[in-house]
Amino acid sequence: MPPPAEIAVALLLLASGAVVLVAALGLARLPDFFARMHAPALASTLAAWIVTLASIIHFSTRGGGLALHVWLVIIVLSITAPVTTIVLARAALFRRRQAGDALPPPLGGRL
Repeated sequence: MPPPAEIAVALLLLASGAVVLVAALGLARLPDFFARMHAPALASTLAAWIVTLASIIHFSTRGGGLALHVWLVIIVLSITAPVTTIVLARAALFRRRQAGDALPPPLGGRL
């Protein structure tokens, strides 16, 4: 693999790690479950896209042609990550309702 491609792949992987690190800090610092869900959900999808781009560069320079088989992984991740986040949020709301706890206010003050 040519050195510029290696540098690009390394920088993209470092950027992905930095995004996940920021998400982990947000996960540790945010006050409640619903706020904590936000940072990792967005960051994991962004980090996955960055790793996908790094993988495309790596396999394309190694194999001699454009390697787009990596797109299958990111398409599945991009579909399942938001759905998983919504399911977790609904399960948490259900558990809070069952326990009789106060629910978070609706967005924008509307129902």
